[in-house]
Amino acid sequence: MRRPEYVGKPAPTPYAGPEVQDSDTIERMRVAGRIAAQAMEEAARRIAPGVTTDELDRVAHEFMCDHGAYPSTLGYRGFPKSLCASVNEVICHGIPDSTVLRDGDIVNLDVTAYIDGVHGDNNATYLCGDVDEESRLLVERTRESLGRAIKAVKPGRQINVIGRVIESYAKRFGYGVVRDFTGHGINSSFHSGLIIPHYDSPHATTVIQPGMTFTIEPMLTLGTHEYDMWEDGWTVVTKDRRRTAQFEHTLVVTETGAEILTLP
Repeated sequence: MRRPEYVGKPAPTPYAGPEVQDSDTIERMRVAGRIAAQAMEEAARRIAPGVTTDELDRVAHEFMCDHGAYPSTLGYRGFPKSLCASVNEVICHGIPDSTVLRDGDIVNLDVTAYIDGVHGDNNATYLCGDVDEESRLLVERTRESLGRAIKAVKPGRQINVIGRVIESYAKRFGYGVVRDFTGHGINSSFHSGLIIPHYDSPHATTVIQPGMTFTIEPMLTLGTHEYDMWEDGWTVVTKDRRRTAQFEHTLVVTETGAEILTLP
């Protein structure tokens, strides 16, 4: 199984290629995206009170390997696991371990698959057992914010239309929108350097073009968008420790809009 070039290195080689991909690359990304989506679904089926996040990681790891894909997070800048599992107040990049899921938790799984030289990246937030209404609505509305953002993707528009749509929708409910972790360009590189903010950024003026491939992955919070980082250098939690949800798809821009590449 071919591994990404960054495995065993402190950081990936910076991407110097185009943000617009050719049809062959996009076709390979469809395969990677499908495997990532299926692996995430497989792991999500195990979410239940009493299950550890390590068990979810094991299921996704085995699924990707069984389908000829390498888990992109494993060895990326030293990340030790095959998915990110972010529970309750964890915004993103939670490291799977012996943490036991409890009734009422919400858990985000972030799965990226690498196969045939390209990556496919997706995540979703799931309910564990009987979840309170406030958290359930946060999850539902975060999913909706991603759907609205995808619909806003059109050639000729600037990237900041994506964040404008997400932020205006989140504000209706008083949610925070995480600013310091963003969507990103993705192709043969896990993170190409293209940044997709989820708030209305005046700096995100790149014009969307057909063939561009990138992720949109809004993180909405019940309270502040500010965060703390754990000593592990990965786990990001809300500063007020209130709950947060996230959803993500990898997209390719078409002549009329966007196609989702991470569908199971």
